[in-house]
Amino acid sequence: MDPGNHSSVTEFILAGLTEKPELQIPLLVFFLGIYLVTVVGNLGMITLIGLSSQLHTPMYYFLTNLSFIDFCHSTVVTPKMLVNFVTEKNIISYPECMTQLYFFIVFILAECYMLAVMAYDRYVAICNPLLYNVIMSYYNCFHLTVPVYILCIFESAIHTGLLLRLYFCKANVINHYFCDLFPLLELSCSSISMNELLALVFSAFNILIPVLTILASYIFILSSILQIHSTEGRSKAFSTCSSHISAVAVFYGSVAFMYLQPSSVSSMDQGKVSSVFYTCIVPMLNPLIYSLRNKDVKFALKKILDSRKCR
Repeated sequence: MDPGNHSSVTEFILAGLTEKPELQIPLLVFFLGIYLVTVVGNLGMITLIGLSSQLHTPMYYFLTNLSFIDFCHSTVVTPKMLVNFVTEKNIISYPECMTQLYFFIVFILAECYMLAVMAYDRYVAICNPLLYNVIMSYYNCFHLTVPVYILCIFESAIHTGLLLRLYFCKANVINHYFCDLFPLLELSCSSISMNELLALVFSAFNILIPVLTILASYIFILSSILQIHSTEGRSKAFSTCSSHISAVAVFYGSVAFMYLQPSSVSSMDQGKVSSVFYTCIVPMLNPLIYSLRNKDVKFALKKILDSRKCR
């Protein structure tokens, strides 16, 4: 059959997280709560950094970008997932499904690379403190973040473009709660060998480059910290990295969780569980990590709240 750039399927049905009716309402309340915390936390972090002059530093510039990515990442997926808990059939049109897939890939990749950029920022701050303001100037920070978005947009366009060439002729039930790449490939009537090959190559690239950057940065950071003789100096150096280390652990821990599932769990169920971490848990936790574990953020928030009370 000619794959072409067309399809007899005009809409898909999202299977959702579970088919058990007794779990629909509890899950709706649970994930709605998570989404509200995600929105308030990330938009609040962006607003706080924008209003607080003491947070106008490279570290918080990157944190603003991370909060923006987390907000968008969650918003691309979660609202449609919530609909699944209150409707009998969660129908998504073909164009809407491709759009959701495109932006999902953009923001999940952007998170990988932004965490790597933030690791480099911490490396410069600890290993080259005297040159930090020169190396991490606004100009250089801007030129570190822009390529991240360009790369992610370009790569997502390749995946989505190749998917648009596939022919969907029969089944239209996606065994997932959003339009993800591999559940969609399973529904194709066309050959998906090229899609799978590119997914494998890009996945290896997108995991290895950020992970190696983060590992290399923290090897140099650890080496520099061990050369500090005072306990107070070491503690201060570690504290500047603690929030980022926590964010990296949560994000890449969810990646590891995907591959450490028991073999008894089916691949699709495994994908759904791991995707909950990617799309819901991680975007919610990042602003909490950077606010609860960061003295500068807590001080800036207190200062703004105090100024409001004085008016």
